[in-house]
Amino acid sequence: MLSPEAIEKIDYELTKYPADKRQAAVMSALRIVQTERGWLSKESISEVAAYLGIPEIAALEVATFYNMYDLAPVGQYKVTVCTNISCMLRGSDEIVNHLQQKLGVGFNEITPDGKFCLKEGECMGCCGGAPLMHINNMQMHEFLTIEKVDAIIEGLK
Repeated sequence: MLSPEAIEKIDYELTKYPADKRQAAVMSALRIVQTERGWLSKESISEVAAYLGIPEIAALEVATFYNMYDLAPVGQYKVTVCTNISCMLRGSDEIVNHLQQKLGVGFNEITPDGKFCLKEGECMGCCGGAPLMHINNMQMHEFLTIEKVDAIIEGLK
């Protein structure tokens, strides 16, 4: 069941669209629920669809298409490293290898303490700051070096 806080936030998002276009708020609604719960279960997606009054498959299509939605638990900190061409050309492979060694996990794995999950990201739209990564889809870090990555990870511990 959606929390009153989530409903309030979704209702605010709905004000941005015509009343008969509730489906337009599906991305925001999924983000709100994921932020609150940490990830999107099938039940969470169904709840969003029911609240918006849209077919469940419409919400599921969005949740499974975009890599910003997590369909399984991801740990406290989701570290997403861009590996597209601009980032790759500027050293994202080195950053990924370092993080895999430092955290002891591969992509889509969670550290034993439940703190970190490493994800591979598609283009994040900041090629001029490559290589880059997001923490929990909120904090973006650009111009990464091994030293900068270490400082970021240590700051999260």
